Amino acid sequence: MSDLLCVEVEAGIATIRLQRPPMNALNVEIQEALRAASEEVTERRDVGAVVLYGGEKVFAAGADIKEMEQMSYSDMVFHSRRLQSAFTAVARIPKPTVAAITGYALGGGCELALTCDFRVAAKNAKLGQPEILLGLIPGAGGTQRLSRLVGSAKAKDLVYSGRFVSADEALAIGLVDEVVEAEDVYAAARARVEQYVGGPALALRAAKEAIDRGLEVELDTGLEIESMQFASLFATKDRAIGMRSFIENGPGKASFEGA
Repeated sequence: MSDLLCVEVEAGIATIRLQRPPMNALNVEIQEALRAASEEVTERRDVGAVVLYGGEKVFAAGADIKEMEQMSYSDMVFHSRRLQSAFTAVARIPKPTVAAITGYALGGGCELALTCDFRVAAKNAKLGQPEILLGLIPGAGGTQRLSRLVGSAKAKDLVYSGRFVSADEALAIGLVDEVVEAEDVYAAARARVEQYVGGPALALRAAKEAIDRGLEVELDTGLEIESMQFASLFATKDRAIGMRSFIENGPGKASFEGA
């Protein structure tokens, strides 16, 4: 895949780890590796959830500015779509995902964290979209995913100013879901998604699809997406297992097969 990224699977949880020291700058190679890693964890039946992790010191401090500085307008017309699609590949992983954020998650790093379902941050973490300080705007989904997550006014504040926010402020505005000590970030991220491992995989996939796709459309279309996903689950073994278990043993006791 790439020396800049690895995928490790333990107890049903895949860890996609960025490893481009010192700051995990997101160059073209690591973007393409993210795309390949997303496909791998999507296809693997032994993976029930995913942690996106930059290591003990930093999540990702942003795009590789030296690489981008050399690009022309025509270069970026092509590259910006590749960049967006690489991040969208992470967002489309049809399994529960969580970003384990230590140190900086800035620019593209913050945008990458936004592709996950959940975000766990270290107390010393700093997040932000500082592209405006380069005369740019976020180009990997930041103007869209950030505003959907925290609302347009808060997103505009962060994008217009380029300022960094602390982990506590990020928690207060809904940018992250949990703040823990730096040494506990990875364990806390695993704990957040391990409850879904061994669950009804197709129902989890349908839930993620309905929520994410529904946010992209008006309510009536979103309800139609939900209805179609709901009905489709009546073709799964897990639906039969879950309903029979509920009738015979009460809620929360089913052993699902992921089929």
